[in-house]
Amino acid sequence: MSDEKSSPENPWPVRTVARKIFDWINRLGDVWVEGQVTQLSARPGTSTAFLTLRDPSVDMSMQLTAPVGLVRELGLTEGGRVVVHGKPNFFPNRGTLSLRVDEIRQVGIGELLARIERLRKLLNAEGLFDPRRKRRPPFLPNKIGLITGRASAAERDVLTNAHARWPGARFRVVNVAVQGASAVPEILTALATLDRDPEVDVVVLARGGGSVEDLLPFSDEALCRAVSQCRTPVLSAIGHEPDTPLVDHVADVRCSTPTDAGKRVVPDVAEEAERVRQMRDRSRRALHGWVDRERKLLAALRTRPALADPHGPLDRRAQEVDQLRERVRRAIRNRLDSETAGLVATAARLTTLGPAATLARGYAVVQLVTPDGVDGVLRSAAQAPAGTHLRVRVADGAVHAVVGPGGRMDGGRVEGPGGGVEEGGGGAEPGT
Repeated sequence: MSDEKSSPENPWPVRTVARKIFDWINRLGDVWVEGQVTQLSARPGTSTAFLTLRDPSVDMSMQLTAPVGLVRELGLTEGGRVVVHGKPNFFPNRGTLSLRVDEIRQVGIGELLARIERLRKLLNAEGLFDPRRKRRPPFLPNKIGLITGRASAAERDVLTNAHARWPGARFRVVNVAVQGASAVPEILTALATLDRDPEVDVVVLARGGGSVEDLLPFSDEALCRAVSQCRTPVLSAIGHEPDTPLVDHVADVRCSTPTDAGKRVVPDVAEEAERVRQMRDRSRRALHGWVDRERKLLAALRTRPALADPHGPLDRRAQEVDQLRERVRRAIRNRLDSETAGLVATAARLTTLGPAATLARGYAVVQLVTPDGVDGVLRSAAQAPAGTHLRVRVADGAVHAVVGPGGRMDGGRVEGPGGGVEEGGGGAEPGT
């Protein structure tokens, strides 16, 4: 039955499960385990000591049993780091698991520092110390997250110095264990809580000074990786100036002490007020300088003739326009007078040379008259045989005559100046 697979219809009894667990654990064999001693019980008169070995990075632990003489010989105390060798044992009757230890080695300071150095090189190779990964904290955070020990000097230093510089600074303080077995898990939980808070703009991780063993939680790999993955900028203020746990290299800003963190997390209101006053003075001086320059420029522009007497150029131009207009008027008048005089002279010459002036001097124009009307000027006596009708034009009218026999003109009609015709007689020799 124990070889069959369990099911709701065919479950295993407790003894079968306990026996299988016992077999699996026995196959594990001997192991070396490292951890931190958190509980130690070595009662007088007993041969077995009971210990609790805890993983400092996570909330996990396991029970150990060891000979009392071995524990007393090493002088083990709670909180110390150890490496133990033993074999896991499962007790089916109680359903408990423990590690039977036959060798215990304390981890010394040198070994701890060597492990921290190896971890430092590993994290540095992965780029967790790269300055390009670091973020600049806000100039004036809305709320400051503070992770520190309860009622510690580090908490007091951060709060006092921050409020002295900026009285309105707001904090969300999370108190945790800053040393011992529970330090790393509590710090990780607090860090995750503050990183999720939308009001927290920066997180300060603060602890006072201590020994190398006291500061070991702040060189824990899990804590360093959690700090590097935070979306909120983290300020590390662990110990004093010489203390440099690994979290100092991973944090966005390293502060030498908690007091330094209180000064760097917020600006100084007095300094900022002085800076504002200086900027206001600089702005005032710059504005006054600009106004003075512009005023001088305007004064220089106003001294120019065009702006000093704006109507003068217009008046002068108006005078020039009037003068030019008068010159044009005189030129046109002179031209008209000249052309008029020329026209009169030409008309006089035309009058003098015209036929009317010739007639006025006693001459006459004899024209041939045909039934169709006047047919040109008589230029020769041969053109006027007997019977030819003639029209003799004089200055004040015209006389119609007929050429008689022998070239004699007989009287006829007379045209007056007004165009009237008078009957009359008379004769004249052609050509007279």
